[in-house]
Amino acid sequence: MKRWTPQQVADAAHARLIAAPPAPAASLVGPDRTTIDSRDAGPGALFVGLRGEHADGGRFAAQALAAGAWGVITTPEYTPGGQASPPGVLLVADHPLLALQHLATAWRRELGAEVIGVTGSTGKTSTKDLLLALLAPHRRTVASRANFNTEIGLPLELLSAPAGTEVLVLEMGMRGVGQIAELARIAQPDVAVIVSVGPVHLELLGTVEAVAGAKAELIGALKPGGTAVVPAGEHRLAPYLRADVRTLTFGPGGDVQLVAGTPDEVEIEISPGGLRSAESPPGSGAGQLPINAPPRRIKLQTPFAQAHLRTNLLAAVAAAQAIGVTPKGRVELALSAGRGQRIVLPGDITVIDDCYNANPMSMRAALDDLAATAAEADGSRRVAVLGDMLELGPAERQYHLHVGAHATEVDVDLLVTVGPLAAAMSETFEGELQSVADANEAAALVPELLAPGDVVLVKASRGIGLELVCRALGAGA
Repeated sequence: MKRWTPQQVADAAHARLIAAPPAPAASLVGPDRTTIDSRDAGPGALFVGLRGEHADGGRFAAQALAAGAWGVITTPEYTPGGQASPPGVLLVADHPLLALQHLATAWRRELGAEVIGVTGSTGKTSTKDLLLALLAPHRRTVASRANFNTEIGLPLELLSAPAGTEVLVLEMGMRGVGQIAELARIAQPDVAVIVSVGPVHLELLGTVEAVAGAKAELIGALKPGGTAVVPAGEHRLAPYLRADVRTLTFGPGGDVQLVAGTPDEVEIEISPGGLRSAESPPGSGAGQLPINAPPRRIKLQTPFAQAHLRTNLLAAVAAAQAIGVTPKGRVELALSAGRGQRIVLPGDITVIDDCYNANPMSMRAALDDLAATAAEADGSRRVAVLGDMLELGPAERQYHLHVGAHATEVDVDLLVTVGPLAAAMSETFEGELQSVADANEAAALVPELLAPGDVVLVKASRGIGLELVCRALGAGA
């Protein structure tokens, strides 16, 4: 937005321009960044005063201007007054959050970048990270940071994309009906990736079928000729697939599937049949592949062997194909914090930091990963520190029982449960067991339980705060 005038910014945000510094300065340059934190509102920043649960950010508009902000967007009651020549640009909007979102959509159009929206019950963050790794060598790519996947975070990520960005990879979080549709309205995706559908947020949505419907709002937001990337055989998404949108499936039997793999390399088969439909517009990347072309194979060097990451890699390859990029070479994956990073501690203790979030699907995948990692190091003890999985509704106890049983199936040697829901895992787990009430108790206990060579999985829903355990082990920030 650096080249936008104050009036252009106002028009893009659907706001009213109240005042601006005297020309020519204000007419030549726009803001170089957008923030909702008044403490970050220095020179060049556009501060948007949002209403929060405990405070209204508009109260800090004058403070932001005093700190040298380029300008502010706030509600009328917080518009700084009493100055003949205000120190910055004053924009007024009845709903600053909507103004922020409108501004983000306008910048998305200005960029002209291809936008890939990524959602899923599990795996959306790692798929977003994988897409960045696959696309960055080929296109100027920006991917959303951790946590910036909400109605506030997503527009901020859009606005942080610099001029010249060619691909935007935007993670989209969801807790209820209509939220993905709202994010898609802002981002206007060209490609919709649904990584998985499973039992999450059941406290609000009730059934997995309802979860599928909420995720499928991303498909509904596509323009004709867009591409939907979905798991092969996911029948719960079938009602939401569209004849005017290309559908590309991944996984066993899909358009993009794994045909061979070693610990360091995978071979992926790509079938062009799913990459084109009669409605695909000319020049739409992979849609130009001949519909009767034979399948082709690519080989990628991967620094990971986890089954769930390889599945997510297939989704990422499919999305890359949808915008005309065929990945090659080594996948330089940098996982977001708390999403399965491996940290080796003194004594050759390996911590799998997967504490950011959890649900029944991701718990099973993480336990499988723990087992595979320990198997690579002969004789390593398998330790799982597992906390409550939240928002699962009436069946929450049953889901925790299933996790305990799966921990037995993959030969976990020591299970530490954290929280009242996770305590139910003890009823179906057959190995050594410790149960604690909360993350603070776990952080005090777990370091005393470990021995050299152990492989430790730390995982729970975000609200349990198991990053305290990782910090206590010396594995967390």
